[in-house]
Amino acid sequence: MNMEWREGNRIKLLENGEAFFPRLHESINAAEKEVLLETFILFEDKVGRELQQVLIAAAQRGVRVECTVDGYGSPDLSDDFIGAMTSAGVRFRYYDPRPAFMGMRTNLLRRLHRKIVVIDAHLAFVGGINFSHEHLSDYGPQAKQDYAVEIEGPVMEDIHRYCLQALYKRDEQRNWWGRRSRPPAANRQPGDAQALFVYRDNDEHATDIERHYLEMLRTAKRDVIIANAYFFPGYRLLKEMRNAARRGVNVVLIVQGEPDMPIVQVGARMLYHYLVPEVVRIYEYCRRPLHAKVAVKDDAWATVGSSNLDPLSLALNLEANVIIHDRGFNHTLRDNLNRLIANDCQWVDESKVPRQTYWHLAKSVVVFHFLRHFPAWVGWLPAHTPKLALVPAPVQPEMENQDRTDAEKGGLKP
Repeated sequence: MNMEWREGNRIKLLENGEAFFPRLHESINAAEKEVLLETFILFEDKVGRELQQVLIAAAQRGVRVECTVDGYGSPDLSDDFIGAMTSAGVRFRYYDPRPAFMGMRTNLLRRLHRKIVVIDAHLAFVGGINFSHEHLSDYGPQAKQDYAVEIEGPVMEDIHRYCLQALYKRDEQRNWWGRRSRPPAANRQPGDAQALFVYRDNDEHATDIERHYLEMLRTAKRDVIIANAYFFPGYRLLKEMRNAARRGVNVVLIVQGEPDMPIVQVGARMLYHYLVPEVVRIYEYCRRPLHAKVAVKDDAWATVGSSNLDPLSLALNLEANVIIHDRGFNHTLRDNLNRLIANDCQWVDESKVPRQTYWHLAKSVVVFHFLRHFPAWVGWLPAHTPKLALVPAPVQPEMENQDRTDAEKGGLKP
């Protein structure tokens, strides 16, 4: 499925759960025909229960509600929690549910990592915010910093069509040598209120999001700000960041300083030697865990979505971003990121980069070769085709009693 740049959209930035959840609930409560929801994480906490009630209310008033969650990201939902939704008419699916082995999840690779909600085919929410308490500030010091966008306009046709296709067409896995790579959609007449829906799958669009980042860096004239939670990108993207800085572009990178997983910070810091000497300005966000996957370039280009710049997102997971060309949106997101830098970040200057040693040099060589060849290696990994599993509605007691009565009247054993 090929996507094109669409004109005349309305796009609004939503920061964290405080802005995202109320606006989403309001929109679902106003839905008249259809709600399509995909997410990596749905937890059975206060955020998940609020969403559950909103979806149940929509289904009970006759709205078609389709809810898909990832089998790895959302493994612990109770039968009662899901049953309350399916009993009300919500069609609930797991993406690639697989049983645990010795108490451990075995379905780590090729995850449904998208976060998309489409309402009545005219309004969508796309971003990186999951449905969990971790995305609200009252969760505490480990509350995540993240973003989503609310979208209306012609690009909705592409998003809606894609979500319907995802429900009924399985995600095919091809070996890396058999994939047909397509060039990213070009914006022939840049203007305002333009949007492009872009996604990553394991078929013809395996590199689409990465290629838009590469094109953005190659064409940057003045500045670039990338804020990414799990930063361990491919060799080509690192090279383009460095090349942009060399030709005078102000390249700024915001990564985790208070990581939710320590290995994330270890991986990102291994790359500092490659970027900092080339005047890529790196900031570590230290207020709380950074979960953002956003970027801005020059005066008008921006992106918000679910894709990290790491091997899982760039070579394995199913991801979705919106690419935006709009001066107002660009400035809104830019101002937000600059505020993070000014108030909650520490600058990584050359004095804070670990001293280069032979051991560090050897590790860097291994890392860069890994980053350079990882997408090809993934194609050789043993793989199955992940499937969607529809959770059936529980049998209602009154239905069981009626069946028993009918059977007894007919002289049959229930």
